[in-house]
Amino acid sequence: MKISTKGRYGLTIMIELAKNQGNGPLSLKTIANDNNLSEHYLEQLVAPLRNAGLVQSVRGAYGGYKLAKEPTEITAGDVIRILEGPITPVEGIENEEPAKQELWIRIRDAVKDVLDTTTLQDLSNYGKQTPDPYMFYI
Repeated sequence: MKISTKGRYGLTIMIELAKNQGNGPLSLKTIANDNNLSEHYLEQLVAPLRNAGLVQSVRGAYGGYKLAKEPTEITAGDVIRILEGPITPVEGIENEEPAKQELWIRIRDAVKDVLDTTTLQDLSNYGKQTPDPYMFYI
């Protein structure tokens, strides 16, 4: 299974919206500029995310997009499935011999597990360092 730019850039949109949660809508232009991406391409990606109920659009001079749910309620798997389709490492698993079939199923399930247990909150917090409350520095 290969995640295309649709999935990668779609996750970028969603992570940026999660980081901005509670601060009002965020424009695609801002997301595009901050991540060196095409605003036109992001416009194409946000439509299916809006149709799926993951983002809301806000009209007006200070409009843009915001998450329709809390970042803890949206997983990477939700976004990837909307933009990329079903998560399958190979096509036609049912036609494989049992040993290979078992391998592909285990790989699929492992990928699904990672995607379905990783929330936008997890991704938006990645890299933020919080000091250990019990660590003392001299």
